[in-house]
Amino acid sequence: MSPPWRLFADHLRLTVRLTPNGGRNAFDGIETDSEGEAYLKARVTAVPEKGKANKALIALVSKSVGVAKSSVSVVSGETARKKILRIEGDPEDLAKKLETLSG
Repeated sequence: MSPPWRLFADHLRLTVRLTPNGGRNAFDGIETDSEGEAYLKARVTAVPEKGKANKALIALVSKSVGVAKSSVSVVSGETARKKILRIEGDPEDLAKKLETLSG
């Protein structure tokens, strides 16, 4: 299975499936959708209104990989469960940290 991220020169793109109102802020491993595309499952306690769940996801990802919140942004899927995040930083280092998180 391929990882749910792609490396670029100065950043990493991460595919996430977000569950708002998830009871806790955590990652639940990697799964594959029906098209064979991998994604990281995440849950947050925030509700999905006015961007609160997206902000909680950004805070969870930034804390987990050790970057500033301003280094994480939602590239696509602003209002969808499936999102693509852009994480600024050394892509190799970020990928290593994500590997430990994803189980």
